[in-house]
Amino acid sequence: MREDAQIAGMEPEMREWEKNIRQVVPYVPGEQPNLPDMVKLNTNENPYPPAPGVLKALEEFNVDKLRLYPDPTSIILGNVLADYYKVGTDQVFVGVGSDDVLSMAFLTFFNSNLPILFPDITYSFYDVWAGLYKIPYETPALDETLRIKKEDYYKENGGIVIANPNAPTSVCEDLSFIRDILEHNKRSIVIVDEAYIDFGGTSAMELIKEYDNLLVVQTFSKSRSMAGMRIGYAIGHSDLISALHNVKYSVNSYTMNQPSLYLGVEAVKDDRYFKECINKIVNTREYVIEEMKKLGFSMPESKANFIFATHEFIPAAEIFAALRTKNIFVRYFNKPRINNYLRITIGTEEEMKILLDFLKEYVRSKNNS
Repeated sequence: MREDAQIAGMEPEMREWEKNIRQVVPYVPGEQPNLPDMVKLNTNENPYPPAPGVLKALEEFNVDKLRLYPDPTSIILGNVLADYYKVGTDQVFVGVGSDDVLSMAFLTFFNSNLPILFPDITYSFYDVWAGLYKIPYETPALDETLRIKKEDYYKENGGIVIANPNAPTSVCEDLSFIRDILEHNKRSIVIVDEAYIDFGGTSAMELIKEYDNLLVVQTFSKSRSMAGMRIGYAIGHSDLISALHNVKYSVNSYTMNQPSLYLGVEAVKDDRYFKECINKIVNTREYVIEEMKKLGFSMPESKANFIFATHEFIPAAEIFAALRTKNIFVRYFNKPRINNYLRITIGTEEEMKILLDFLKEYVRSKNNS
C-alpha cells in the first residue's frame, strides 16, 4: 500500500508506530571533505595545532584510564577554567562542545510558555533545539547592517540567546550592548554564546558577578584548536550551574571522555601559545579583508575567525561553486537575506593566498567577459 501510494505520488499512509516518532528539522553541519591538497575554509576550525602541552599530554596519556568511567564532575578541567577566569569552581559547567552545553541550557532554563528570543540570522542550531524541546520562540530581524536591534529584546520573553560575535555574520556587539539587554531582562535568563569572542570582542564574563541571570558559553573548538576533542563550557552564577548539573546527571552523567579532560587542561595552561595563534589569525583576517575589498567584495567588520563576504556583482552561489572546482571549500547559506554571502574561515597565510589568487583571477575573468 505504501509503495503504491508513493508510485501514485500520494502521501503514504502513516504506520501506527510512526505517529509517536518526534519530528524535527535537523541542524545541517558544515561539510567535512577529505581530499588531497584541499583548502578547507568552511567550518571555522583553527588552522594551527593545539598547544605543545596538549601533544605532550597525549603522548603521556595512561591508556589504562580508558577502561574507567571519566569523572562525572569534570573537576580537573573545571578547576583550571575557574582559575583562568577567576571564578568559583561551582560557577563552571563543562560539556561535549558548546553545542552540548547550549542544548543542556535550552533544556534546563527555557520552560516558560513565553517565547525565547534570538535573531533571525544567527547560529542555526538555536531553532533546532527550540523545536526539539518544544520551546516557543521568536526571531527578531537583524537590521539592514546585520546588527541586532536591542529594542526588540525589551519585551516579555521566556529567555534570550545572543551569539556574540554572531554567526554567520561575524558582527560583534560591545559590552554596553550586552549590559543593556541584561538590564531590560532581569526576569529572564540571558545566554551569551561566545564561540568566537577571543578573535576581537570583549567577553561578557565580567558581567557575571553583577547579573545572576547571565550564562556565558564558550568552546575549545575555535581559538584553542581542539574542535576534534569536543570541549565546551558555561560560566555563570552557581545556581545556574547547579541547575545545569542536575539536568545533565538526569540525562548522561559521564559526558566528557578521559582524554578530553586531560588534554583540555593543558590547552588552558599555555596562555602564551593561545594568544600567539589568535594574533596570527587576526592579522591574516585583516590582510584578507583588505585584499578582498580591492576585488569588489564587502563585508561587515569581523571580530571572528571568519568573514562574511558579498561581491558587488558576482553571485555568491556562483563563486561558491567555482571555488569547489578547485577544492577550495567555503560555506554558503541558501537562506533569505544571506543567500548572496559567503562565510570564509581564516586559514593559514598559505591557504588564504590560494583563495585570494583564485578570486583575483576569477573576478578578472568576469570583468573581461
